[in-house]
Amino acid sequence: MLALTQTNWVIAQLKQLDPSVQCTVEEIVTKGDVILDVTLSKVGGKGLFVKEIEQSLLDRRTDLAVHSMKDVPSELQDGLVIGAVPKRVDPRDVLISREGRTLDELPPGALVGTSSLRRAAQLRAYRPDLRIESVRGNIDTRLRKLQEGNFDAIVLAAAGLERVDWQGAVSQYLPVEISLPAVGQGALAIECRADDEELLALLARLDDSQTRLAVSAERAFLRRLQGGCQVPLGAYATLAGTAADGRPLIRLTGFVGSPDGRRLYKDSQTGSDPEALGRAVAERLLADGAGEVLAEVWEENQG
Repeated sequence: MLALTQTNWVIAQLKQLDPSVQCTVEEIVTKGDVILDVTLSKVGGKGLFVKEIEQSLLDRRTDLAVHSMKDVPSELQDGLVIGAVPKRVDPRDVLISREGRTLDELPPGALVGTSSLRRAAQLRAYRPDLRIESVRGNIDTRLRKLQEGNFDAIVLAAAGLERVDWQGAVSQYLPVEISLPAVGQGALAIECRADDEELLALLARLDDSQTRLAVSAERAFLRRLQGGCQVPLGAYATLAGTAADGRPLIRLTGFVGSPDGRRLYKDSQTGSDPEALGRAVAERLLADGAGEVLAEVWEENQG
């Protein structure tokens, strides 16, 4: 549902830019869509939600792909590029509880559902008493499991709910200080072949330069840590004024945490080069000890 909604939104934007554009939608099922009875961290491999779609681009069966940026690996397959990053919507996580309670109002020992190690680590750091269990499936499935009493609350991305116009279900928008978003959360990535010059020229008109800068810094952080949905890390960048040379300044906060929430490494830095900034924040966390946590998580996932 969400993937199709996002795709139709992109098609509508492209038709506004060029009414002669003709689009046919091909729905592709990915590994991440099929395996729903295992936590994402245990499924293994990067690109769980994009690999089959990227192959369709390389095989020239499709010409462009619409992804949630947070699902896109930090390194693309050869021959593919992100042709456009439209303006980002709300990047925050949200809490949805059966009785409309906020995170602070949940009773001791409340059961919270999330498939994300990143969310679980931060929730446990903030509320060690909570019980965190995995919940997979699309938005409808997760909300149904909540309503059926399987959980006291679930945590989702605000962006997904916004795109399907279900913001009314939200009990609380979680501050980024409590739950730092996933890399690229709230942004879309429109991917195409690097040699498709005509399509790239059209997509460039849909690109939002500020969003691309912020997301580029976050993805540089992810790339240095070789992370994905299998590891508990997050990053969020915002524009923070102008540098002396006239380039936009970017403020990036990144974190790595142990799944039990007992060890959280976080750093914030400002710079005008998104690649250098992302690497710098990652290096600071590695110097502080985050590499040990990442190694432990990788070893556990391989077990």
